[in-house]
Amino acid sequence: MSRRCELTAKGPQVGHKVSHSNIKTKRRFLPNLTNVTFISDALGRNVRLRVSTNALKSVDHNGGLDAYLLKAKADVLSPRALDLKRAIEKKVGKPAPVKKAS
Repeated sequence: MSRRCELTAKGPQVGHKVSHSNIKTKRRFLPNLTNVTFISDALGRNVRLRVSTNALKSVDHNGGLDAYLLKAKADVLSPRALDLKRAIEKKVGKPAPVKKAS
């Protein structure tokens, strides 16, 4: 199982572990991933995803899984999350693009 968030595409980063004597050795910073069950109002079912705690906070801030997925860009979502996004758009209807007043 890859260590990558399914909603924000956060993955491991590489850096240095610095000792007291200032010796630098390579190490990995892993994302804080948790298995979470979200409730999709549009689909009427539960969805289990492996997401970072930062993504969990973003989902709550945006008003739930459905609203978050509708706003999210398709290139950062995992294949499972992209399928969910398409299913929600199909069920709810695609949101109209917002035109800016000039």
